[in-house]
Amino acid sequence: MKGLFSQIYQGINDMCYIWWLEMKNTFKDEGVLIFFILVPLGYPLLYSWIYNNEVVREVPVAIVDMSHSNASRKFINMFDASPDTHAAYYCNNLQEAKDLVGKQQVHGTLYFPPDFEKQLGRGEKAIVDVYCDMSLMLTYKAIYQSAQAVALDMSSEIQKPKSGSITIRDEEISTNPIDVERVEIFNSTGGYGNALLPCVLILILQQTLLLGIGLSAGTARENNRYKDLVPISKHYNGIFRIVLGKSMCYFMIYCIMGAYITLCVPRFFHYTSLVHAGDLIGLMIPYTLSCIFFGMMLSCLVRYRENVLLLVVFTSVPFLFMSGISWPQSNIPGFWKGVSCLIPSTFGIRGFMKISSMGGTLQDMETEYQALWIQTLVYFFCTCLVYRAQIIASRKHAIARLEMLKKKLET
Repeated sequence: MKGLFSQIYQGINDMCYIWWLEMKNTFKDEGVLIFFILVPLGYPLLYSWIYNNEVVREVPVAIVDMSHSNASRKFINMFDASPDTHAAYYCNNLQEAKDLVGKQQVHGTLYFPPDFEKQLGRGEKAIVDVYCDMSLMLTYKAIYQSAQAVALDMSSEIQKPKSGSITIRDEEISTNPIDVERVEIFNSTGGYGNALLPCVLILILQQTLLLGIGLSAGTARENNRYKDLVPISKHYNGIFRIVLGKSMCYFMIYCIMGAYITLCVPRFFHYTSLVHAGDLIGLMIPYTLSCIFFGMMLSCLVRYRENVLLLVVFTSVPFLFMSGISWPQSNIPGFWKGVSCLIPSTFGIRGFMKISSMGGTLQDMETEYQALWIQTLVYFFCTCLVYRAQIIASRKHAIARLEMLKKKLET
């Protein structure tokens, strides 16, 4: 029994020693500090500030009115009265409007043919051509939806005199038998920021962890600092102490960063946040641990400090797409779905969206919760294997250097 307590005490002592070494090296390294503290503090504020407007207003549109009729002028006035669009230019032909779009002075065009009012008077279908700049999703949405809303309102007004109804109420029922009211359930503002920001915040946590851990590993490898861990790893159990000690350092730092990013940033910019403390803690603990062990496992690929920058910058956008938030999950090919299951941010983003934007609980994100804990365990043991291989290689290198020095002294 005494020997057992002695081993436990020694294990805790070794783990605390590794934690202290890693904490000291982290705060000595300016590059690691930037990725662990400055980037998580500043990057979310930058993204939130960019998307804080949520929706676009008064999108400039060119008008090509070849009809010059009361009906076309009414359509234009109603379209211009919309808060999302503005009739900025009146052109004589489509070529002039096309030139304005090319110069980015407008983002779309409304074209009324010469027989627009005649077709309405004959009871035929009148056509209004809507040309949108498809390179900007938000402006396209504003122009198209505003034109569609005006067309529906005018169609209803035109149908009322021809409905043969006696009362005004009869006219309303005959022209609009089903009254549809659009209610935004989760993204109440209908804004781009509320839809995208939660995904970006969770991805920032993972990517900055990968950057900081990779940078620290590259520095250790360049300085051959793994030789300092060789005495502690005489037995296989020593690997667990090393991995737990280093991960404890990262976990302590990212408990603070995670709370700041998930709780403070959305409230700074008044984004939708329906999280409960218990559910958020339940999600962030396995997510942070899985990111830490994922980063420590991948650190074996980092030979030099600069390598990790290329690796993380290249993978940031694919990781966001593979999460199934910015692109429908059902349309992602099976191979990339499999790859996405290996990345902690995939389940972290989905789980955070459920508890933040939808007001879900741990039971509602059971799949993501279990997947993150599985990733945590798998990547922990993979990290232990990677570190064991690195320490064995470092030990062999140290022995080879000693033998080489002995030969030099003998000669």
